[in-house]
Amino acid sequence: MQAFEVQWTEESVNRLLHRIADTPLPEAPISDGWKHGCDANFLAGFRDYWVNDFDWRACVAALNRHPQFIARVEGLDVHFVHVQGENQGRRPLLLTHGWPGSYIEFWNVIEPLAFPSRHGGRPEDAFDLVIPSLPGFGFSGKPGQVVGQRQTARMWNTLMTEVLGYPCYCAQGGDWGAIVTSWLGLDFPDSVQAIHLNMLGLRSLAPPGTDEERDWQRRVEGAQRVYSGYSAVQMFKPQSLVWATAGNPLGQAAWILERFHDWADLRQRPFEQVFDRDTLLANLMIYLMTDSFASSIWYYPGVVNDGFGILPDGVRCETPTWFARYHGDSLAPAAPRSRVERVYNLSQVSDIDEGGHFAALEVPQRFVADLHRWSEHMRNGLPAGLSGN
Repeated sequence: MQAFEVQWTEESVNRLLHRIADTPLPEAPISDGWKHGCDANFLAGFRDYWVNDFDWRACVAALNRHPQFIARVEGLDVHFVHVQGENQGRRPLLLTHGWPGSYIEFWNVIEPLAFPSRHGGRPEDAFDLVIPSLPGFGFSGKPGQVVGQRQTARMWNTLMTEVLGYPCYCAQGGDWGAIVTSWLGLDFPDSVQAIHLNMLGLRSLAPPGTDEERDWQRRVEGAQRVYSGYSAVQMFKPQSLVWATAGNPLGQAAWILERFHDWADLRQRPFEQVFDRDTLLANLMIYLMTDSFASSIWYYPGVVNDGFGILPDGVRCETPTWFARYHGDSLAPAAPRSRVERVYNLSQVSDIDEGGHFAALEVPQRFVADLHRWSEHMRNGLPAGLSGN
């Protein structure tokens, strides 16, 4: 394991910005908005800010705010943030991001989770945080073959138990992170004491048995029709997308920005208020400066190889599971409790009326509060080394 810092040279950044500035913007229907993809007017203004006003040096400084490391796990370099909280290492928590995000999804929740006393909380509620970059994402290595979420879970368990020396820990995730975290709970119950999800990671093929489940299934099917065309390409024809976007960082950015727009909770706030431009650009720069757009796309066939996370009848994740339902998640509508219980040992469901698919990034205070509720719920049921008592 070795320490790591983000280091971007002026030459390499300027080269990227010149390519972005020189990319022609195709004509789009007037006032088409986001209906058929990334909004042309938004992208033009976004590019202008990116090229002329974005402070990339401040971005690098922000990305180096917390300790980062590289560890070799199963022959692949794994990048991760490791923040030791104020509770003397007693409460290790693994946080796993998704696509098209990165470890920066958790940037605004690190301080209140690791140092709650600085934010009106109690020191004994602090977590040790481990936030890795998925294989092929950002500063992690690029696999030579498809790596799926179940293999990632095995790698994460090795990272936590063997590299960092935590005999047991808790884990949280949404999007890909929810699937990785679910496999952790299923495959490594001796190490993983409890999991927290804000998306359903594992599934049952059993037909819906209640009106609530049937309504949820209709909403899921509707969301798939509207928002999941991208995933079919990325699961089954990833290289076609790689060829189409090769050498076009602005096109890659537009593909990513569309996901952030469509999956966020925009019921109360416009897109520009849910995510500030510098945060979106920091996430994009991680992809573009590491040339990991293509390798992140190749993570998608892994879910196909893993059987889409569908469990056989009678099999479920027995690790205690807390399920957070963010009701502004347009991509993954909140599943009813009865559906979650089919595949998880469900300890609690929390309903959060604000926030979408990128919960930690969209509503960090609500995300932190929910994790503290989860922490309090666990306090009486976990070993002292994890409870903080």
